[in-house]
Amino acid sequence: MRAVVQRVSRASVTVDGGLVASINTGLLVLVGITHTDTGDEISWMADKILSLRVFADDDGKLNRSVTDIGGGVILVSQFTLYGNLAKGTRPSFIDAAPGNIARPLFDMLVQRCTERADDRITIQQGAFGAMMDVSLVNDGPVTIILERNHATGT
Repeated sequence: MRAVVQRVSRASVTVDGGLVASINTGLLVLVGITHTDTGDEISWMADKILSLRVFADDDGKLNRSVTDIGGGVILVSQFTLYGNLAKGTRPSFIDAAPGNIARPLFDMLVQRCTERADDRITIQQGAFGAMMDVSLVNDGPVTIILERNHATGT
């Protein structure tokens, strides 16, 4: 499982001109799922997303999580995170899990984040498999790549 986490001052997702998710301060998380991902990766990723310390404390150090600040989280499924450019310039997506595998795992991630978030945090999601317009103002900018490989546990 692979995620690109962006600290945002605001973010939104629209589909066919209709708003499906919107937050102010928080995290926009683009999520890629591969064939070997399991519930272990989902749990690990949910914990990391909610506890990732990328927000400034009173001293300006990155010591606060989205949980600490009571921010929002938008999770967006994005199979292109597993695009492989080892050969040529057209990406291969063979490492991305197909929708019938990825969707239940993505839904599980949304559920786990929702269960683990307290009532100060808003967990939202994009529209799985849809052509989405994702807008964001990257705050900082702060962008972190999280990855957990089932085979190695790292």
